[in-house]
Amino acid sequence: MSKHTTDVAVIGAGIIGASCADQLSQRGLRVTVVESLEAAAMGSTGKSAAGVRVQFTTETNIRMSRLSLPIYRDFLEVHGIDVGYQPIGYLLLVPPDRWEAHQESVALQRSLGVPVELLSPEEATRYVEMEVDGLAGATFGPMDGVVDPHSAAHAYVQLSRRRGVEYRFDCPVRAITRVGGCWRLELPDGSLEAHHVVNAAGAWSGRVASMAGLELPVRPMRCMIFLTSPVEDPRTYPLTIDIESGFYLRSEGNRVLFGLTNENEAFGFVEGMNWDWLDETLVSGLPRFPWLEEVGLDRGGCWWGYYEVTPDHNPVIGRHPDAENWVDATGFSGHGIMHAPATGLLVAEIIQDGQSRTISTEAFRHGRFGEGGGDANIF
Repeated sequence: MSKHTTDVAVIGAGIIGASCADQLSQRGLRVTVVESLEAAAMGSTGKSAAGVRVQFTTETNIRMSRLSLPIYRDFLEVHGIDVGYQPIGYLLLVPPDRWEAHQESVALQRSLGVPVELLSPEEATRYVEMEVDGLAGATFGPMDGVVDPHSAAHAYVQLSRRRGVEYRFDCPVRAITRVGGCWRLELPDGSLEAHHVVNAAGAWSGRVASMAGLELPVRPMRCMIFLTSPVEDPRTYPLTIDIESGFYLRSEGNRVLFGLTNENEAFGFVEGMNWDWLDETLVSGLPRFPWLEEVGLDRGGCWWGYYEVTPDHNPVIGRHPDAENWVDATGFSGHGIMHAPATGLLVAEIIQDGQSRTISTEAFRHGRFGEGGGDANIF
């Protein structure tokens, strides 16, 4: 059994952990990433719907996206690595009772320098065929779109390895203790001592925190994503969300990806596809998109994964108040892909500068729950 030391131990090699490792290594810190699975991006990262958007209702989330999306857009030019950014847009379909508040959100988004278009229901049909009954309007974000989560996560792994970051896969953390001013992680092949720990374990981060005797209100929730057979429409559908029902869809090549969050899904590590949820999803989606009834389902192309959910559907980013040199970067509730670049930068600032400077993480602090003010849509 061996003993190793490092400046920062990052737990989790999803896109959040890899982004944190990359930013920390840019500051000259020794970083070791430990991951229980056999490769990066094999947890929630690789099983997401891959959407990225600036259309949030809170300033901090808008700023997180405003920083992150251009990094994805310019990744190929800056680093020579294609992370699959495609600005196909987000199209949000808004009912009358939400239209006034939604326009206020658009005003906030525009004030922070992000492009968002206001559309009539009829104008929205340019992007995807739909029934417009019950819609007051729609918004389209041309900066929004998708990335390839696997490519993006592995790009951060590749960049950080060039700076000396060590990745240890098939390496589950078995115990965490505080010893002599450092954190000691017990691993299958020995121990790792680190001055700082970054908990970026996603859906598993609550378990990780409990190993250290810490409370963290992040719980796993299973989600299902369905995929159609090929469709004939030559248009690329933006990630379109019917706000009234929560049903969403977008193009995935020549197919259509669609889904609906099950608000009654029990928290926990429940595995496998829930095919009964397909019927509920279609019941919600067909009134708006009746053409889906004629499109076949690619059952083999459907998949499931976990959201890492907090009570207000915003992440926890910052030092844990009950532990020294323990930083949580988790609980993104479906927003982790889109906010990973900004999160890595903020975590590096917190560890080396004592606080985040580029964007305030006050809205993401521990202990805020029950105060309201989150972005509740988790797609």
